[in-house]
Amino acid sequence: MAGRKVLIVYAHQEPNSFNGSLKTVAVEELSKQGCSVTVSDLYAMQFEPRATRNDIVGCLHNSDNFSYAVEATEAYKRGCLSNDLIEEQKKVQEADLLIFQHGIMHFCGVKVLEPHICFAPEHVSEEKRKEMLIAWAQRLKTLWKEEPINCSAEWYFK
Repeated sequence: MAGRKVLIVYAHQEPNSFNGSLKTVAVEELSKQGCSVTVSDLYAMQFEPRATRNDIVGCLHNSDNFSYAVEATEAYKRGCLSNDLIEEQKKVQEADLLIFQHGIMHFCGVKVLEPHICFAPEHVSEEKRKEMLIAWAQRLKTLWKEEPINCSAEWYFK
């Protein structure tokens, strides 16, 4: 849909991976639809995934007893989060669509993740991978007709 803003949060160490191909297909297809597509490549950005004191700029709310949840909340209210967090939050807030494209640990051995770890495209033929990419491109063509998935209750954001 023309004029829509899409943010793809991409996290994979290998640009030539299947995940990289899925990201490329999404950028190409959504751009063809007139969308403005932004990719936050977390590996290329060397994004720090850990929640640390470095996320807060300036004085801490309680320097005697550091609580990340409290400090991050107070820093957000004061506009004192680190620039990288502010920039990424702004991208998320401006996006009409958010796509998380990342690999998963296929061999983690955690039974809870079992339904998720059975998908391993590196173990299928090149022809099958191409079929998967074509299917992804086809889904992207009708993506704007899909109903959004509500993962959190609305009251959570009030």
